[in-house]
Amino acid sequence: MAADMASEGETEASRSPEPGSGILRVFGRQLKRFRLRAGLERAEFGSRTGYSASTIAAFEQGRRVPPPRFIDVADELLDAGGVLQEMKEEVARAQFPAFFRDAARLEAEAVELHVYDTHLINGLLQTEEYARAVFAMRRPLLDEETIEQRVAARMLRQEIFSRWPAPLMSFVIEEAVLRRPIGGTEVHRSQLEQIMLTGQNRNVEIQVMPLQREDHAGLAGPFTLIETRAGQRIAYAEVQKSSHLYTERTPVRELEAQYGIIRAQALTPRESMAFIEGLLGEL
Repeated sequence: MAADMASEGETEASRSPEPGSGILRVFGRQLKRFRLRAGLERAEFGSRTGYSASTIAAFEQGRRVPPPRFIDVADELLDAGGVLQEMKEEVARAQFPAFFRDAARLEAEAVELHVYDTHLINGLLQTEEYARAVFAMRRPLLDEETIEQRVAARMLRQEIFSRWPAPLMSFVIEEAVLRRPIGGTEVHRSQLEQIMLTGQNRNVEIQVMPLQREDHAGLAGPFTLIETRAGQRIAYAEVQKSSHLYTERTPVRELEAQYGIIRAQALTPRESMAFIEGLLGEL
């Protein structure tokens, strides 16, 4: 959101969880407890799960985020009875940088979510393949394990679509974003199909901002509007390595007004679905 609420341009350091992050420490202590109960040394446990002893140590000390597949394997191998798996979602969220964790929590609990995107398909709409291609393009390069962790965290965010009561959601996407073939033709096609499929949900409206519009209220960049269960209205904006959650009424009201104008200038949801279908026909 606002370049997907977790900028693809941030430094790796800013995206890594802080050492000893709460849930990671708790998970690590439980992991170590179950490993010792099973009578396994770190090296042996690591060989059975496909990781080095030093990586297992990093997991146990809360210095590194364990990927979901490791948690599943570890839970079964250590006969943890689902204790480790129960923490999988919170562990995955620990991958977000500190500044984004509040935004991620607000997003997950929102009753309304309205998004304007200018550079990438929003993470809530991305396919796994598209997300993986986005992270693979990061510079400096991410290692494969980190990429998979990032993809898992991004897919976790999409559980918002299965919530009930369903939140009211809308997305305005620049035409240029829809035409950009990130990941290649097949990934591009699947991504457009995913957008159309998501747009069929009764609580979701997707609109396209055409390149040919002379009037455009969104030239200042992407942003997200969030309404919480308590009725609080919040705005999130991000550019390059800077991001900000706005809670003061004046800036939030200004962005709400701006979003309303942007939606009025964009194609209607029905026109937008027809437009995306036309793009699919060109592939």
